[in-house]
Amino acid sequence: MIQTFEDMVRRFCATGIGIQNIHSSTDQTPAIIEKGWNPKLPQDSLRKDLVEINPTAGSFKGMLEKAIKHAIRCMEDSFACAKDKWDKSHTTPDFKVEDLVLVSTTNFNKIKGYKKIKFEGHFVIKALHGENAIEVELSKELRNMHPKFPVSMVKPYKSSDAEKFPLRKKVPQNIPPIESSGTKKITKVLKERKLRANKGREYLVRYSDPTCEDEWLAERKYLKLLNFS
Repeated sequence: MIQTFEDMVRRFCATGIGIQNIHSSTDQTPAIIEKGWNPKLPQDSLRKDLVEINPTAGSFKGMLEKAIKHAIRCMEDSFACAKDKWDKSHTTPDFKVEDLVLVSTTNFNKIKGYKKIKFEGHFVIKALHGENAIEVELSKELRNMHPKFPVSMVKPYKSSDAEKFPLRKKVPQNIPPIESSGTKKITKVLKERKLRANKGREYLVRYSDPTCEDEWLAERKYLKLLNFS
């Protein structure tokens, strides 16, 4: 009774004990001493050359084989269903160099709020990187971004058709010329930062002249321009 119980525990409850534990005197695992090999699964513990097999062990082996077949069949059905859904909705892009495209603004973190549009562009395709990525020529406003995008974030640009929409016209924009005053007058301090090694501070200033860009000024130059203005 004790031997039968020990055999059942080793086969179905603690299969790793007979494989991992090495006896100090023999330097071998109990499975090697008892059976001559290390079983990987409980079903491997059954000797195929035995005349009589324990009914419980045989039913367990049959249950395990049925579970493995069922799991494999479920995985194959799941893969086939996912492939059918992908094939129905997926179309291979046919982008070419010098085509006009629109780029999704999903990863454009600098643009937020209600002013953020879904697509930006149009941009010219500069190069193709396989079937899944393209490289575009970005505008000056987006020059700091990486010019490569996956095809899932790009869609072709369609210009307005004059035949379908004859009343659609482009309104010319009359932009008044920007006149430069020639003098730099500070109107606002945007930011300030402290330099290392006690070298003073720097200020990011904005001028009243629209032709002058914002720039960082040292504290001495900032005070000089502030007193001058």
